Amino acid sequence: MTNKINIENIRNIGIIAHIDAGKTTVTERILYYTGRSHKIGEVHDGEAVMDWMPDEQERGITITSAVTTCQWKNNQIQIIDTPGHVDFTIEVERSLRVLDGAIGVFCAVGGVEPQSETVWRQADKYFVPKIAFVNKMDRIGADFFGTVAMIEERLGASPLILQLPIGSEDNFSGIIDLVNMEQIIWDDDTLGESYSTEEIPSNLLETAQEYHDKLIELLADVDDNIMDAYLAEEHIDVKSIQSAIHKATIEMKLVPILCGSALKNKGIQPLLDSISLYLPSPVEVPPIQGTHPETGEVLNRTARKNAPLAALIFKVSMIEGRKLSFIRIYSGKIKAGGEVYNPTRKIKEKLSRILMMHANKRERIDEADAGSIVGIVGLKDSSTGETLCDIKNQIMLEDMDFYEPVISIAIEPKTHADQEKLEQVLKKFTAEDPTLVVKQDEDTGQTILSGMGELHLEVIISRMIREFKTTVNIGKPQVVHKEAIENEGSATTEFDREVAGQRQYAEVSIKIIPQPRGAGNSFKSKVPEDVIPEEFIASIRKGVMDSLESGAHMGYRVTDVKAVLTGGKFKDSLSSELAYTVCASMACKEALTKGNPYLLEPVMEVEIFLPESFTGDVIGDINSRSGKIESVETNKGIKTIKATVPLSRMFGYSTSLRSASQGRGTFTMQFSHFDRSG
Repeated sequence: MTNKINIENIRNIGIIAHIDAGKTTVTERILYYTGRSHKIGEVHDGEAVMDWMPDEQERGITITSAVTTCQWKNNQIQIIDTPGHVDFTIEVERSLRVLDGAIGVFCAVGGVEPQSETVWRQADKYFVPKIAFVNKMDRIGADFFGTVAMIEERLGASPLILQLPIGSEDNFSGIIDLVNMEQIIWDDDTLGESYSTEEIPSNLLETAQEYHDKLIELLADVDDNIMDAYLAEEHIDVKSIQSAIHKATIEMKLVPILCGSALKNKGIQPLLDSISLYLPSPVEVPPIQGTHPETGEVLNRTARKNAPLAALIFKVSMIEGRKLSFIRIYSGKIKAGGEVYNPTRKIKEKLSRILMMHANKRERIDEADAGSIVGIVGLKDSSTGETLCDIKNQIMLEDMDFYEPVISIAIEPKTHADQEKLEQVLKKFTAEDPTLVVKQDEDTGQTILSGMGELHLEVIISRMIREFKTTVNIGKPQVVHKEAIENEGSATTEFDREVAGQRQYAEVSIKIIPQPRGAGNSFKSKVPEDVIPEEFIASIRKGVMDSLESGAHMGYRVTDVKAVLTGGKFKDSLSSELAYTVCASMACKEALTKGNPYLLEPVMEVEIFLPESFTGDVIGDINSRSGKIESVETNKGIKTIKATVPLSRMFGYSTSLRSASQGRGTFTMQFSHFDRSG
């Protein structure tokens, strides 16, 4: 089967939100009304199509980004449903990297919650145009205008209200469409599949007209055609309004605001129309930029199927033991059975099968063009974040950002059979998830798993048992530290030994210089070629960088240092790459020791929500955990406390908060930065 759809009719969108804002429910309704699902799956029943993993169904949350494709009118909508829990932020980041537009789902009661803020800013980083959908208008405490105000204040967005709710809470019955100036009422008997458009009732007409005028005024500020018509007091037709909204959305000047209740089957069809009308097709986003892997020349690729291939692997999954790679094709096309080139690894890969995805179900297609998001079977060595291209037209797309793990657990296989399986299982997990780091503890022989949070590691262990039938003993969670140095440290080391019957010689002088926090590690050589030949510099660099992976203080990774090669010696016929690698590693360790190393620990951003009366006790508890209060705000009698707290002091915090707030307080936590321990 060939996927034949015009690129102008493709919409690559993500659904982003805080946990429990109704994101997966919105996706389920989209699949139902587009005919992709024949029944509505509910998250609370563990039946959501997009939450297909057992852990997702049990916990009622999205853990892994699921990809699906559906049709609405003439458009093909490719949706990525992203996780809302902070431990899986990397999943969101990877998805946003390949999207052309996003739907931000907000709970009408909770408004803009912490993870919504994080994800929204991630979308801003990748210049992803957005539409906001204010969900749960049927819930007690629903506040449409309060949520819109929070979108403006907290996210720095410029909201463009396109719809008004008719009623709220139990009385929520439909919406007023401010573009077409009509009301839309849904039929409950058909699960919202049938709906009627009617004239706006007289009691709502004045409010509707007021907000329609505001809509035109906001568009006039960003669109010259609308401004000219507005000043001339001419009638502005619906098509002109829609065209102006489309342009302002793509240019990220305005964010269209819609509303509804996904659970009550209201508001989804107009949302689908808005995706088609206002979010960009692949040809309307700027060309993807990359570099030539050898020359470093900056290259652009436009979204055309007859252009050279440029595709990005944004996710790898192990489904039923087989490797499935998800790719976004930016330009060119691929064929089943064809070859592609990976410039990162300098290898050719064969595409055994191309799959159109629907959550964990798949449909085979013969080829896929620019703008498509598809699954690939057959990529053996290529991994997340790597580029696929033509060998004759090489390009390397921008690397993805990966977050560093902050928490670790020790694991041991329970049986000899588990021991044999464990290594293979962990290899599959790390191929799938770049934020999962596996190391061996040299002293204990234990395997150390490091990840983004307790939930992240819990899910990995659960999958290990369920999917791969591998059982392990688990240690207590430990905080992942780093090391830094206070002062400069220098060392000169000589390596002169017999290795495998052959004498090996090297001498290097290394200076390690502390850098500002967040600068990362770097290496520079100041040695002329007549002292140490150029071909050995890469080996010295490798020795230094390997050494920085485990510091001289407590064996944690060293960060924020600059290593400088200041001198050394070379002996013809005796000096080798191995000798220089080992020698550089020894010199680096010694220099670190002289630099007065110290520990860094992860500091978390904590946001706490609780009734006002418990504020004092909770702030006192945060202070006792060496936390710093950043701000305290009040909204409708609910206090929001923002603080930064060392992760090591946050274990068991949910129990403490429940106790201090009589079970009424909630909190979210996400990584902020590393800082000096103690």
